Amino acid sequence: MSPRPAKTEPRAEALTSEEKALLAREALLDKRALEPVLLDMREVTVITDFFLICSGRSNVHIRALSEAVLDALGEAGFRPYGVEGKAEANWVLLDFGDLIVHIFSEENREFYSLERLWSDAVAIPETAPTEA
Repeated sequence: MSPRPAKTEPRAEALTSEEKALLAREALLDKRALEPVLLDMREVTVITDFFLICSGRSNVHIRALSEAVLDALGEAGFRPYGVEGKAEANWVLLDFGDLIVHIFSEENREFYSLERLWSDAVAIPETAPTEA
């Protein structure tokens, strides 16, 4: 059973779930997200294809990071199924179906430790290794 597909506009169909996740990570990096980690969840769970986890320095930064992802994916034609925690901005969850983005305060990220919880998932590096 696959995760439900994200709500899309017609042009969004051209991106794979991995390309969507990479686009979201780029948006977070552009806004200086702290320690973004992209986890490939396809071999671990049926709830989603990818988790994108990062931290922000403050509530304002966390909101800006969430807006950056919403804007980048919105421009690509994707709308989230749900957005949780944006008002409090301690842990914002953006659910795009095949991609779930978690944006934490540094304290909450350490406490919930999703990377450790989902340690069986493969982390996708920021840059692909080059062949020597």
